[in-house]
Amino acid sequence: MKLIIKIISIVTLAAVLLTSCESKKPEIPTKATENKEVVKEIAENNNPEKGKNVPNNMVCMVNDAYMGKEQIEVSFEGKMYYGCCNMCKEKIPKDKSVRYGTDPHSLKKISKADAYIVVIGNNNEVAYFENEENYQKFLKEST
Repeated sequence: MKLIIKIISIVTLAAVLLTSCESKKPEIPTKATENKEVVKEIAENNNPEKGKNVPNNMVCMVNDAYMGKEQIEVSFEGKMYYGCCNMCKEKIPKDKSVRYGTDPHSLKKISKADAYIVVIGNNNEVAYFENEENYQKFLKEST
C-alpha cells in the first residue's frame, strides 16, 4: 500500500512539474528533487538538436521555450500564439511583450506567431527570427 501511494505521489509531482509554467521554481526538497531529474531526462529525450527549427505550436511563447509537445492555442488579433498553461493563455492577449520577440540578426521586433523559431539553448530556450534566411545570416555572422 505504501508503495502504491509513493508511486502515485511521484507521478503526480512529475505531472505538476511538466505542466507548470513558472520559469523560476523554488527548490523542492528531498524526494521531489529526484523527480526533477526524471522530468529533466524526459525533456532531454524529446529535445531537438540545438540550432534546429521547431514548430511554433510546440513552443511556449510566454516562457520562450520548446516544450516537446503541442501547446495551448491562443488566437489573438488574427494570429495564433501558444502557451503551456492557463496562466500563459490569459497572459498572451493582455501582455504585448510576450507576443513579440527581437530577431537576433535584424534586431527587428517581430510577432512570435509569424516567427521562424530555433532552439538556441541547452535548456530548450528559443530565438525568434523573421525567416530562415535571417537565421542563416545570423549563423554565418556568428562563426
